[in-house]
Amino acid sequence: MLLVWPFVAWQLYRRLDPARALIWTVLAGYLFLPPATRFDFPVIPDFDKDSLPALTALALSLFLLKDRIGVLPAGRLGRLLILFFILSPFFTVLTNTDPIPVLSGNDIPGMKIYDSVAAVTNHFIYALPLFLGRRYLATPQAAQALLVALVAGGLAYSLPMLIESRLSPQMNVWVYGFFQHDFFQTIRAGGYRPVVFLPHGLWVAMFALMSLAAAAVFLRLGPAEARPKQLVVFLYLALMLVICKSLGVMVYALAMLPLILLAPRRWQVLAAAAVAVIVMVYPILRGAHVVPLDTILDMAQGLSADRAWSLQFRIQNEELLLVRAEERPWFGWGGYARNFLHDPVTGEATTIADGAWIIQIGTYGWLGYLAEFGLLCLPLWLLGREALVQPSAAFPPAVAGLALIFGFNMLDLLPNGTLVPVSWLIAGCLLGHAEALRAARKATAPHGAPVRTVI
Repeated sequence: MLLVWPFVAWQLYRRLDPARALIWTVLAGYLFLPPATRFDFPVIPDFDKDSLPALTALALSLFLLKDRIGVLPAGRLGRLLILFFILSPFFTVLTNTDPIPVLSGNDIPGMKIYDSVAAVTNHFIYALPLFLGRRYLATPQAAQALLVALVAGGLAYSLPMLIESRLSPQMNVWVYGFFQHDFFQTIRAGGYRPVVFLPHGLWVAMFALMSLAAAAVFLRLGPAEARPKQLVVFLYLALMLVICKSLGVMVYALAMLPLILLAPRRWQVLAAAAVAVIVMVYPILRGAHVVPLDTILDMAQGLSADRAWSLQFRIQNEELLLVRAEERPWFGWGGYARNFLHDPVTGEATTIADGAWIIQIGTYGWLGYLAEFGLLCLPLWLLGREALVQPSAAFPPAVAGLALIFGFNMLDLLPNGTLVPVSWLIAGCLLGHAEALRAARKATAPHGAPVRTVI
């Protein structure tokens, strides 16, 4: 399937417009290519379900469409974040050449210059959907096409999700011959939560939330004669979210869906920008140990004892990993699981990390964290800036809906690591729209009048 995917993408680019070809190359690759499988070539980065669709889309854009793809945003902050994001792994490697000694003799290796080349290249590939989305999805029609694809993808995934919720997660075993995670973690509430071809059931739940939110946007838009069908799709995708058996995404849905269905578009964008601020500030407050963790755990205990235990386990590991990160705060510990605590005799890792923020801080330090999360939050902040000075009519409904979808995806990076190529693609779409809105505002401002800015 990995070998076939470039030919699938080639046909998509031949038959569809560039926006929809990009959307389906990345989205369908994420949904249906095998997880935990890669071509591990020397020197060049691994080819897997995350990197291969983006690399193929870039190659087809350059050689089939004969297009040029810019990687630097219009603003100075965006350019600075891009440079820090791509280059920070190089400094991480330079500060982690020392091995970590283990009594058994199996020392955890230090990093080499080769690792810096691979890490910088991988960071560029991670961000490819952002660059491509900024180039091709910065129109209202392209944003709506992205929402259509999310709904269509959710409907396509619903059948295997229903099968797995009844028979247990077996699709990846039946199709690719292996199970991609810990089977015990799929057992929930007397049944199973689906995994299909994604890394974990939590990833399926986040995609189900994206699909449901996209359906909510169309339900609000109408037209009136289409609303009965749109309501059926919405309720059906709501059922898919329920069978994922994930409390977190249910809470996100309860917060996000009323905003999509009822709030003005300007307030939707401002809410998404506020979520981005929370996401950015939370790890800093955790690092300063000012987050009321006991209160949070007491609230979780009132909802579910099992979920409270799981949350407490995560928090305890995060506290240990924060202490570990403080030993090398600027550029982190690098790869080879050096950011974990290890048994001094065997060298085995004695901690785990779930949230994307703690993984990024431990691996690439606070500068690497600020670069990646700042880059991801930037489109929401820029849209929020425009929402402060422009009316709701300036924001296409699809853009406002995507802003909320991406904002809650960012929020899920605090407990989980659900940052996927589709996330980067939505971020690129929103970044392109934010830059276009600012450019239009500057163009219509009276000559010589100052252009109001917030960031």
